[in-house]
Amino acid sequence: MNLDVTFSQWRELQTAARAARGNAWAPYSRYQVGAAVLASDGRFFVGCNVENASYGLTICAERVAICTAIAQGCSSFIAICVSLTGIPVPCGACRQFLVEFNPEMLVLLDDVNHAADTPPELVRLSELLPRAFRLL
Repeated sequence: MNLDVTFSQWRELQTAARAARGNAWAPYSRYQVGAAVLASDGRFFVGCNVENASYGLTICAERVAICTAIAQGCSSFIAICVSLTGIPVPCGACRQFLVEFNPEMLVLLDDVNHAADTPPELVRLSELLPRAFRLL
């Protein structure tokens, strides 16, 4: 287990992301995704994907979680858990969105096909997006 996130924190992130996944609005793809982000102040924020008939307007769970945190005055993040069926890797747009807040954020990749007590794979966001776009 990585030292940036305690055992109880990753369990709470995983539990929250899996619960948020149940709220996904996915009438077209039936592909439900949940995310939970851990802020540097210890708060957790969740999100789920929200589809739209115009697929380009669909919002990913990771971005919903971050936007929820931003709306509540939080903009510093340590980790995010993404829970879905299959290979739980954030899309390219979400990777770029997340890197804005912390390129070294820990990303917990949780395949809900695995038991809840199975530790998710842990990677740094910088490993998923090694050459992120930056204006500064």
